[in-house]
Amino acid sequence: MSVRLVKAPIDIAFSELETNKEAYLREYQQLSESDDDPINQWLKLARAKGDTSDTDPVLLNLMVELHRKVDALEMFLKNEEPKRVSLTHEVAIESIGFEHFKLSEGLLKEGAEYYGRVAMPVHPKRDVGIFFTALDDSLAKITKMHERDEREWGAYLTARERVLIREAKEDRE
Repeated sequence: MSVRLVKAPIDIAFSELETNKEAYLREYQQLSESDDDPINQWLKLARAKGDTSDTDPVLLNLMVELHRKVDALEMFLKNEEPKRVSLTHEVAIESIGFEHFKLSEGLLKEGAEYYGRVAMPVHPKRDVGIFFTALDDSLAKITKMHERDEREWGAYLTARERVLIREAKEDRE
């Protein structure tokens, strides 16, 4: 089987699914709902009422992100951390594809199912929950990911391809 992958400098924490399946499913759902924080709820309500029609959308998004940064800073100062389940392995992802990724180390058991958390380098930075199956000791096929996360994963993959194409062009010149 041939899988097309692109080098990508991101990390993943993961565990075998059977270790704590219920907790992993709960965290997966919580990560999808991270969009529904209080500021986002307020913004959705304001948009539904039409209160944002006279507002520059870029400026509004920047203000919302600034508010989130202040909230994150407040959590840091209070030494609070978002509750995440404990995962047994943490490793770099060497390369990614639309439905696959390859770890930098061979830590997987072929055919085993896993739950993982990827720290996506997108704006705003956030964790993405994924379920995957090991195709060999380092290659995995993503079996479940939230729709919004799939779009961001695909956008990140495309951006990485562009960077690598640009670097290849520069090397030839």
